[in-house]
Amino acid sequence: MKISRFGYFWLDTWVMANIIQLATQDFCRRFLNHSNDPGGRQYDQMTQAARSAPANIAEGNSRHTTSRETEMKLTDVARATLAELTNDYFNWLLQHKQLPWSVHSLEYKQVVSIQLDKPTYDDDLQYQSAIHILRQKQRFDTWLKDSDSFQMARCIIVLCNRLAAMLSKQIEQQLATFSEEGGFTEALTAERLTKRTQQNIEAGAPQCPLCGKPMIRRMAKKGVNSGNEFWSCSDYPNCHGTRKIEK
Repeated sequence: MKISRFGYFWLDTWVMANIIQLATQDFCRRFLNHSNDPGGRQYDQMTQAARSAPANIAEGNSRHTTSRETEMKLTDVARATLAELTNDYFNWLLQHKQLPWSVHSLEYKQVVSIQLDKPTYDDDLQYQSAIHILRQKQRFDTWLKDSDSFQMARCIIVLCNRLAAMLSKQIEQQLATFSEEGGFTEALTAERLTKRTQQNIEAGAPQCPLCGKPMIRRMAKKGVNSGNEFWSCSDYPNCHGTRKIEK
């Protein structure tokens, strides 16, 4: 995975999310009207859900070097919005007494068999990524350009489910990396705690009565002692040892 300002350009998940967004915008323009969507609310909800997926994938990847926890959260938001969008297409079919494709159908197998090409960019990223996305979308245009809204909806449901599975795998990889390495923000927090612990050691902080590790000053935030300082184990939350601070 490329990690830079535009590292997400190399992500298959971002490319697929853009394909779904373009297809959803086209679907809404072609098939939603004043008769079946008089207030335009369905149009807004579907296009915003479709927009959210690539936007959160991009923002999450951009936060990779600063906070991997945030990266995972934003990737999960992208996955959640896909579930909302998938349900909108599913409901469209149900409204018209239509069914999504069976996983055993020829159309389903054809769509899931199409693999995205790996991007080949040089220094003209935005220009070349736009070409790449449009070319990848064309591979699904047999169904995405169909005049039948039901065929188009069925295809987009498959693409949404496919992208959701891709994002789940991406989150698993992010979690594994986070567990091993942490992130920049998380590392700063750990460094601050280490420095704070060291400062207390130098100031003659007492040892924890439970584990023997040095203690640090904390402020009680609730209860009868709210606002009062106390000694807390530097290994909290692994250890809950405390001492009163003698006046």
